[in-house]
Amino acid sequence: MRPELPVSPGDVEAARARIQGVAIRTPLVPAAELSERTGAQVSLKLEGVQPTGSFKVRGAASKIRSLQAEAAVRGVVTASTGNHGRAVGHVARSLGVPATVCVSEHVPPGKVRALRGLGCDVVVGGRSQSDGLAAADDLVSTRGMMLVHPFDDREVIAGQGTIGLEIAEQQPEVSTVVVPVSGGGLISGVSVAVKAACPRARVVGVCMDRGAVMAASLKRGHPVELHEEPTLADSLQGGIGTDNRFTLAIARALVDGVVLVTEEQIWKGMRFVLDHYRVVLEGGGAVGVAALLSGRLAGSGHVVVVASGANAEAAQIAALARGDATPPTSPA
Repeated sequence: MRPELPVSPGDVEAARARIQGVAIRTPLVPAAELSERTGAQVSLKLEGVQPTGSFKVRGAASKIRSLQAEAAVRGVVTASTGNHGRAVGHVARSLGVPATVCVSEHVPPGKVRALRGLGCDVVVGGRSQSDGLAAADDLVSTRGMMLVHPFDDREVIAGQGTIGLEIAEQQPEVSTVVVPVSGGGLISGVSVAVKAACPRARVVGVCMDRGAVMAASLKRGHPVELHEEPTLADSLQGGIGTDNRFTLAIARALVDGVVLVTEEQIWKGMRFVLDHYRVVLEGGGAVGVAALLSGRLAGSGHVVVVASGANAEAAQIAALARGDATPPTSPA
């Protein structure tokens, strides 16, 4: 019997009601060419069509709407590698709530511009998401703002879990769900929902092999810290926090494994999706496709890949459209 977890299937159902009107139910589309390559029946869950270009709007809406009156008075603050901050800014603006986003120096300039375009107060500094979280915590302490944690929060996890509810409804015979993994909010929420509705399904995480903190933490059984390195999957950068409260415990209980992919494999995944489906995926959103194409992950039956975000940099999109074999600025 599994231990009681901090987020339940009922919590995910409650989050689905909260996020209505902000996040959308995203399509699950067959991926014929990817199926031919792998021998599985592969579908893509296209979270890039969300209003902010990534799944993060689900968790942000779940959290901010759960404390809407308090947030309106105090304002909200978060730390982000780009997509979560954009989601927080979008939801906050729709509710008339002031928002501040703390980002590290590694966040791509396009994502910083998008944050400012939403009216967010953007604080840039530090070399990691951990530095951004420290800055956000300071604003909580000094200004009384409300923290919308990028992953280690029950309401945020429950919001991300609504993806799992939709997958179970759209493909009840799913055998494997492939999920990008960073701090663990997405894979934790998806696991809670999928394992409740489809108990025989596997949930497998995928991360870049540069600074794969959750993979290392699962292997060692406790949170670890790794140096952040430049990567195409910049939205997956960052740690899980040495004081991690929720996501590691859920992942240890429910996730069936984590596989790692290289920068070359991520770029090939981005190119494959654009070439065959005319869909733009950022690096972090393409890691699942990369794992299947490279053979790092073998699938059978009905496989659903969570294509988590579409917020690639403009230079990357141009290079993908040209069919370039390498990204415009390869990570060092």
